[in-house]
Amino acid sequence: MLLHAIDTGTGPRTVLLLHGMMGSSESWWRLIPPLAANGHRVIALDLPGHGLSDRDPRLTIGQAAASVVETAQHLAPGRPLAAVGHSYGATVLAAAAEMLQPDLSVYVDAALSLTGGHDRAALAAQYERDRRTRLSPEELLASRPFYSAKDAEVEARAAALFDPATTASISCDTDHSWLPDAGSIVVRADPSAWVSDDDARRLMANGADVRSIPGAAHTIWYSHFDEFTAALPELFGSPAPEKLS
Repeated sequence: MLLHAIDTGTGPRTVLLLHGMMGSSESWWRLIPPLAANGHRVIALDLPGHGLSDRDPRLTIGQAAASVVETAQHLAPGRPLAAVGHSYGATVLAAAAEMLQPDLSVYVDAALSLTGGHDRAALAAQYERDRRTRLSPEELLASRPFYSAKDAEVEARAAALFDPATTASISCDTDHSWLPDAGSIVVRADPSAWVSDDDARRLMANGADVRSIPGAAHTIWYSHFDEFTAALPELFGSPAPEKLS
């Protein structure tokens, strides 16, 4: 399926953005302007079951990845491509990387593994409960004081559009895990509930460059915008960061 996209900016290189679970293409609203200002075309996708993209209650991780590849090739065929995925979006990017062949892959706070074997109805019900806790911008601001008012509005709107059945479906298959290609970048919060020190060592052993941001929230650019952009001079043109472990 072709996915809904925010498509802005011009330049020889495209930056593809894949949001996390219960997010949307709007989740990147803070990062899209500086990327475009730095000379990139920016394409932010709504993953299946999110935002304005189609729903599929039998979705697999392979099908989600194929939809990302199909959409990227449709919108930006033959262009040099950098791809950034956050959390669930990083997992989809890892599954898509062999087909997508980005010249740079950036994985944000994700261990790049997927636990399968879940009960479809039970997991969809859990996601529905989680979704309902995110519908109020005021409650999001109370639970996430690092959010701005616009962050809360964007994430509440994403929760309203999120389809639990589509995303639950990908965890009803078998387990999956991926190793990023050598030269990929992993940006993680430190400490991270998603990328442990052991995960970081495993990813680095395969040639990934792991960059840690102390004190950051899971959605790193919401809580630590300047540190996040400084950690990715390849995209934002900032000074090279001091590597942290």
